[in-house]
Amino acid sequence: MAIDRRQQIVNAAGKSFALFGYKATTMDQVAKIANVGKGTIYTFFTNKEELFHEIMKKLIIEMKQVAEKVVDPNQLFFDNLNAALEQLLDFREEHELALKLSHEVREIGTPMALEGIQQIEKAVVGYIQHQIQLAIDKGEIKPCDPEMTAFVMLRLYMALTVEWKKTHEPLDKQQVAEKLRFYMQVGLAPE
Repeated sequence: MAIDRRQQIVNAAGKSFALFGYKATTMDQVAKIANVGKGTIYTFFTNKEELFHEIMKKLIIEMKQVAEKVVDPNQLFFDNLNAALEQLLDFREEHELALKLSHEVREIGTPMALEGIQQIEKAVVGYIQHQIQLAIDKGEIKPCDPEMTAFVMLRLYMALTVEWKKTHEPLDKQQVAEKLRFYMQVGLAPE
């Protein structure tokens, strides 16, 4: 059985970025973890940035798969939205690379780590945007700007799940779902 050196390098780089962050990862470390010569890495990737982009692309594909597993075309938009966001947040909180990048952005402000976090957010917003467009097409929600609405929905969800608990009693998953539905579906205007 032939060894897929490229995949071996990608896996090793994923481990290194997750353990050490972007800034502290070196091509020497990746080569050591992959058990290949440093020159072998350069036959597949021009530099650390290109390797990092490959890792981020893989991470984003995994995130989409996680969300797709819980989306049920027979369910209502807001039920699917909440289920997908819940899975994506859990994935992000459990995935070592996403955690390390968030920490690196907070502590050091590494531009490539920030770019990685922005890629994750852009992918999530894009996914929600697509779901919003499908819901508009089905007549489940009013016509709106899908990208802006996706951004607002993600930010509201993050505010309820992450920011709120910094100064208040944390909301459980059911409470988050109810608040998201209240603010995005029902609204504040009296009936």
